[in-house]
Amino acid sequence: MINNVVLVGRMTRDAELRYTPSNVAVATFTLAVNRT
Repeated sequence: MINNVVLVGRMTRDAELRYTPSNVAVATFTLAVNRT
């Protein structure tokens, strides 16, 4: 199953890509958004 998510904002730095022991890619990043 594939999940799709749309996020709107500014990435504060480059995403970090790593792999789980079962070789599944996982990306970690931070997102800055306006809270109005």
